[in-house]
Amino acid sequence: MAKIKSVEPNIADLVNGWLKQYKLDYKLEQESLNNEIDKALNEYASKSGGKGGNRPDAKLLLETKTLKKYPILIEYKGYKDKLIKLDSDGKVDNITTKSEPNYKNIKDYAVNGAVHYANAILHYTSYTDVIAIGVTGYKKENGQIEHSIGVYYVSKDNFGIGQEVDKYTDLSFLKKENFDNFIKKVKELSLTSEELEKLKEKREKEIQASLVKLNNDIYKEEKGLSESDRVHLVAASIMATLGVEGKVAPLEKSDLKSLKEENNTDGDIVVRKIDSFLKCKNLPPKKKDLILRTLKNTLLSDNINKATNGESQLKRIFTKIVDDLGIYYKVGLTTDFTGKLFNEMYSWLGFTQDKLNDVVLTPSYVAKLLVKLARVDKDSFLWDFATGSAGLLVAGMNEMIIDAKEKIKSPEELEQKILKIKAEQLLGLEVLSNIYMLAILNMILMGDGSSNILNKDSLQDFDGKYGFGNTDENFPATAFVLNPPYSATGNGMVFVERAFSMMKKGYGAIIIQNSAGSGKAKEINKNILKNNTLIASIKMPIDIFIGKSSVQTNIYVFKVGEAHHNDNIVKFIDFSNDGYTRTNRKKASNNLVDTDRAKERYQEVVDLVRFGKHKLNIFTEEEYYEGYIDVESGTDWNQSAPIDTRPTLEDFKKTVSDYLAWEVSNLMKKESEDESLKK
Repeated sequence: MAKIKSVEPNIADLVNGWLKQYKLDYKLEQESLNNEIDKALNEYASKSGGKGGNRPDAKLLLETKTLKKYPILIEYKGYKDKLIKLDSDGKVDNITTKSEPNYKNIKDYAVNGAVHYANAILHYTSYTDVIAIGVTGYKKENGQIEHSIGVYYVSKDNFGIGQEVDKYTDLSFLKKENFDNFIKKVKELSLTSEELEKLKEKREKEIQASLVKLNNDIYKEEKGLSESDRVHLVAASIMATLGVEGKVAPLEKSDLKSLKEENNTDGDIVVRKIDSFLKCKNLPPKKKDLILRTLKNTLLSDNINKATNGESQLKRIFTKIVDDLGIYYKVGLTTDFTGKLFNEMYSWLGFTQDKLNDVVLTPSYVAKLLVKLARVDKDSFLWDFATGSAGLLVAGMNEMIIDAKEKIKSPEELEQKILKIKAEQLLGLEVLSNIYMLAILNMILMGDGSSNILNKDSLQDFDGKYGFGNTDENFPATAFVLNPPYSATGNGMVFVERAFSMMKKGYGAIIIQNSAGSGKAKEINKNILKNNTLIASIKMPIDIFIGKSSVQTNIYVFKVGEAHHNDNIVKFIDFSNDGYTRTNRKKASNNLVDTDRAKERYQEVVDLVRFGKHKLNIFTEEEYYEGYIDVESGTDWNQSAPIDTRPTLEDFKKTVSDYLAWEVSNLMKKESEDESLKK
């Protein structure tokens, strides 16, 4: 059977003819569009996975009446079934089950290739919205060419995955007189919260895979760097490449020249860029100086700036970070990015300081549970007394913004509210300077809620006031979340006691080693109950911190400002089965799998704590128990549903039945033996 020939030249001739007819300034494969886009396409991994050399068949840069520019990238194929390859969710299938680029699909399908090019633009340029177009076709029996078109919008809002705009039979929507209406249609595209959540999860898995690769590369190839140096280099590289639109250009790899020249080494260049970036972020001078002083120790060292074969170690590492991670922190992921980064970096090398052995960051889905249990909404003032990488504050900020978007319908009012949330409604304290730097970076990446992340000891140095801005005012906390260092007094309950003493009202949710509720924090617990009510005690899965810690933890939920009485009902929930199956395999593509309605279980826990027994659905009455604690005990916070040992009538009947069956069996056996003896 004769092999079917590609009609790609015919498709190219057809589409290029349209573009010419529309009088558009389009560029073909080898032509330049502009330096920024050309460089991005060259830097990004090619369709086959190699370095550079991405060449869309045609490309344009079109402008709307509001002067916003949109890159348009077009890819041609010449076979009937090569327009697009979708995954099981109906999304462009450019990522494998191992969360790595699916280069076969990218290379073989027109839309997949165009979306790949669009991600290069998101990764390496200041453009945040790109139109990716795939066109293919085949020759019918009568010799005519039948074509098909796929038009996708790829942006930071859809995490670079892409959304189909509409069905089209030609590209006349690109004509000058039609383009504004086309962009209006693009802006009306929306993803459901479920779709966004799925895309977010998909991107998070990719982040994990990229972090493993980055860390492995640095660990194997770059010598002489401490754990602190690694953290500082990642933080510095990301800050330097973020840029501020219209004010600070992102630092590019080509800007680092690896010179020996005084005040012009690669480290000097990175420091200057970060200085400009932080100034535009309006960080308080004191905080900006602290960040720069911390980063300079690594960035300005002689060894890291010394050129070998014309390239400094700093430039090599900067290049790796931008290449491996750039896309993820530029598409606006609302996730604890640096928390994942932190866990990955320290999982390779371990902790060199005994004090750091106590740092275990909270998984993002547990962070989300804590902020929901603390009843965080748009008007909450949330604080965390051992903030780590600020993962709990990020989760709280996301919850506040979601609530604000649901309740505030004026765009202008909403924008002001979101600014207030980030600047005034979050406060975190972290005493370890390395981790503090990660917390700062994390909040900057989330849109800059870093103003009141403080490098202080929350037990000794903190007086309850804002760290920056309104420094004479007390932070009016109404919500408290915490995953404390368990080596602290009372397994960390001392932080709870301290925070609650500074709050007048609100709620608190903490995840802590459960021995804190059964004796280790007896006196602290009794003190806490004098002014606060224990609402719920939730037993968490033993493997929640798999790979980092294997202690049994509980979540305790409190109402602040009201003393606990012995007649107060406490909700005890056995959440040992949270619906997730966890593994700890370093090469696994996904160590967390939803095997039994995990999301529904987490929501049911929130509902049970807030509304009580009538919300029981998935959980059984053996897993949910309403009981009481003694305010003079402090050791009875970990209870489970009592087992009723009294026999029922059914138990009696069964016992009698079992006995009679045994008697009958014995009689028959005896008769059989007697019969044998007679014979």
